[in-house]
Amino acid sequence: MEQLRAEEVYYSYQTKYQTIDAVRGISYSFEIGHLYAIVGESGSGKSTFLSLLAGLDLPTKGKVYVSGEDMAEINRDLYRREKASVVYQSFNLFSLLTAQENIMFPMELKGIKRNEAKLKAAELMERVGLRTQVLHQYPQMMSGGEQQRVAIARALAAGGSILLADEPTGNLDTENEKNIVRLLKETAHTMDYAVIVITHNPEVAAEADYVLRMRDGKLID
Repeated sequence: MEQLRAEEVYYSYQTKYQTIDAVRGISYSFEIGHLYAIVGESGSGKSTFLSLLAGLDLPTKGKVYVSGEDMAEINRDLYRREKASVVYQSFNLFSLLTAQENIMFPMELKGIKRNEAKLKAAELMERVGLRTQVLHQYPQMMSGGEQQRVAIARALAAGGSILLADEPTGNLDTENEKNIVRLLKETAHTMDYAVIVITHNPEVAAEADYVLRMRDGKLID
């Protein structure tokens, strides 16, 4: 089932000296149940394209559709709260909240009662393979791999069917990298998410169901 579709998408921005054409005419559909990797050199437009899929920016030209609706015509804050979540290389956890509280945060935004959110957070911790001891730890007390698992659990706590990840293994060692990639694959294949990952790592890309290669703002195959 199609969740996201880019249709002849362009995105340009102006610097002090020139206009940068970051994304140039991309058309592609993303479906639930699959892991997608977007690869390319630095400056190829990968992160900009991901920001368009996340609704953080709107295309200069063309359309992004989510479940058939034009991204420009929906509440994009609500879209990221209920349908799509973004995971970053730097984890972006709230430093003053425990692992459990970080995971509970999107559920509480949706009005889920605190006791129910606590139970769900514990379930998600187990699902992403975190030790119960981590539940009440703060981010600075965790390893990089643990922080990224908490970030993914928080993304899953928001619900929806789209998970966008920008270099999610960039700060991790090889073992944790493999664990996170395995978790992202499971999220796509067993939880019916469309998982879209930006990566520079060919070993991460090799695990994806589909690989999109970008160069100079375009898909090249």
